[in-house]
Amino acid sequence: MSLSCILGTVYQKYEPIFFQSIGNPFIFRCLDGVLIDGNDKGISKVVYRSCNGRDQLGPLKMSDSTWLTSEIHNPLAVGQYVNNCSNDRAANVCYQEFDVPAVFPIELKQYLPNIAYSYDKQSPLRCVILVALRDIKQGEELFSNYYTIVS
Repeated sequence: MSLSCILGTVYQKYEPIFFQSIGNPFIFRCLDGVLIDGNDKGISKVVYRSCNGRDQLGPLKMSDSTWLTSEIHNPLAVGQYVNNCSNDRAANVCYQEFDVPAVFPIELKQYLPNIAYSYDKQSPLRCVILVALRDIKQGEELFSNYYTIVS
C-alpha cells in the first residue's frame, strides 16, 4: 500500500481564504469544511513559507517546505498532482482525512507537508492521506474521485 498526502496550508472553516482562492485549483475541501491549499505558487506559496518560518522551534522545523521547490525530497508530498478519475481512467487512490495527534513526535513534524494557518488556535493539524487502491508503478499518473472521501 502506498501513502502520500494532500499538502499545503490548513485553514479552519472560519478562517479567510479569499485572496488565496482566486483562480486556485489546488484547494481541497474536507468533510467538515477545513480547507487545504496545496498551490505551490503565488500568494499560497508565500503564506505557506511564512507559516513554516513562524512555527520553527529552534533548529526544528514544524513542516516540510521542499514541495515548494523543483526538487521534492519528501515522498509524502505529491498530493497536489492527483487528477480526477474518469470513465477512461479509474481511480487508483482515495482520500482518508487524518488529524495529527498532539503526542506526535516533534522531531518528525519536519516531514509533514502541511502547516496550520492559525498560530494561536489549538485545532489539530489536518492531513489528508492518499491511500493506494492497488499497486501503483513508479511514474504512473495518480487518479482519485474528487468527491469521494473515506470517513
